[in-house]
Amino acid sequence: MNGPYPDDSPTEQLFAVTRREQSLGRASSLMAVASLVSRLTGFLRQVAVVTVLTLGVVNSSYTVANTLPVIVYELLLGGVLTSVMVPLLVRSQTEDPDGGEAYTRRLLTLAGVALLLATAVAMLAAPLLTRLYLGGATTSTANPELATAFAYLLLPQIFFFGMGALLGAILNSRGAFGAFAWAPVLNNLVVLAMLALYALVPGEIGLDPQHMSSAKLLVLGLGTTLGIVVQAGSLLPAIKRSGFRYRPLWGWDPRLTQAGGLALWMVAYVLIGQAGYIATTRVAAAADGGAIAIYANAWLLLQVPFGVLGVSLLTALMPRMSRAAAEGRNGEVVADLSLGSRLLTVFLVPVSVLLTAFGPQVGIALFGLRAANLDGAAQLGAALAVSAFGLLPYGITMLQLRVFYALTDSRTPTLIQLFTVAIKIPLLLLAPVLLPPQDVVLGLAAANSMSFVAGAVVGQVMLRRKLGRVPTRQMVASIGRALLASGAAGLLAYGAVALLDGRLAGLSPLARAWTELGVAVVVMTLVTVVGMKLLKVPELDPVLRRLERLIDRRKPRRGSPR
Repeated sequence: MNGPYPDDSPTEQLFAVTRREQSLGRASSLMAVASLVSRLTGFLRQVAVVTVLTLGVVNSSYTVANTLPVIVYELLLGGVLTSVMVPLLVRSQTEDPDGGEAYTRRLLTLAGVALLLATAVAMLAAPLLTRLYLGGATTSTANPELATAFAYLLLPQIFFFGMGALLGAILNSRGAFGAFAWAPVLNNLVVLAMLALYALVPGEIGLDPQHMSSAKLLVLGLGTTLGIVVQAGSLLPAIKRSGFRYRPLWGWDPRLTQAGGLALWMVAYVLIGQAGYIATTRVAAAADGGAIAIYANAWLLLQVPFGVLGVSLLTALMPRMSRAAAEGRNGEVVADLSLGSRLLTVFLVPVSVLLTAFGPQVGIALFGLRAANLDGAAQLGAALAVSAFGLLPYGITMLQLRVFYALTDSRTPTLIQLFTVAIKIPLLLLAPVLLPPQDVVLGLAAANSMSFVAGAVVGQVMLRRKLGRVPTRQMVASIGRALLASGAAGLLAYGAVALLDGRLAGLSPLARAWTELGVAVVVMTLVTVVGMKLLKVPELDPVLRRLERLIDRRKPRRGSPR
């Protein structure tokens, strides 16, 4: 009676769980491939940005300005679209005679108008926004005037970010995940082409406010915005294939009032998060070197493993949990929470250990293409190493928030965010007090991860209050086994690299970093898999079975030509 399927026999319960895991596996596997390609092209994009712009003032100014559209969009609509609207769209499809068609059309119409207004207001307020995040004075890390010039070119992304997210929510609520997962790849390819063009354009971007209309600045700003336009536009064919036909529909649906109530909590959630981001950028802007660019790239790099598995997993889980919650099947919500947390543990713990042990090699391998970037790349890798412990807590926190949103509860995530940022800001402010200027960025990265640890603990407590029994003991056991296997693998990999130290002495820093990283990945992968097998980690079995099937398909059949 306590399981997710109380009316079934034990055998039927087992088959039901197996079917759910297989269904989730298929959906998340397809998206994981798209996420992997997206993250790989995103890697290339970030490497190209650092190679072309270096880790200096131009890069930091561009980074802050390019973050502003995301901030404004998230503040006004983003979190609502991605987290609140999917459950409401699923409910309208379940409850309405027209399958939620009218509700979706009204939502698109109102959201489009809101996004246009938000974009216009943000562009008018561009100088205020850049000074809010950087302060008024020019520093050695970023230039407010240059960031403002970039902002005018980048803030139009707000409208296309929002429409793309809403179209993606519509597709996900209808069980179509592919187009939304692949859309960022197109964005990355456009930006890569833009960076190639930027490198060919003569001249340099000046820091003098009187000379900030150069061709390079226009190519970089407009090209980045074009990538978001293409990303959003690429979803239109998939929307048409899903059977949805948009025509403007004005008027108010009473359920939009519910969405408005949820949205107010989401706005509070984003505002609280921005307090943490403002503190981060201001502390980083006062530090030596390209601290803002280093912090931003380290954070993006840390998100890549979560993006490959975690985002695809959560995207597949969200409609399922929303539908189960809408029908009062909270046991299934708990089952998905348990499954998601264990899968995240098995995949993210080994990656965290690898990044902790070999963070500097990762930074140099990816961003040390130019000799001028080597010091910054090593610092970026060090920031990655000291913050890698926050990768799993971040993933678990994101899963916990999706559970609350599936239950149409956006109040609790906001309270968790408040607690997380209340832990984060004092740690951020301590970084320049306790650390020398060149190491402040390491303190910022570590503080960010510490806040996720605190958030994950509080989130688990709040889930228990909301749902009753939650799989905390199972999750802790999975973390312990995965950490034991991965830790042993990390030590062996570190020893193997140390043994090669003399033989690698003649290599360039870039070649040495790639060689050491390659050895570490091979050793850690083999030892981690064997260790998890010996420790009987069940979440590893589906992956091994899938690999066995792939190998069997490649084996020639008896009597067939080789």
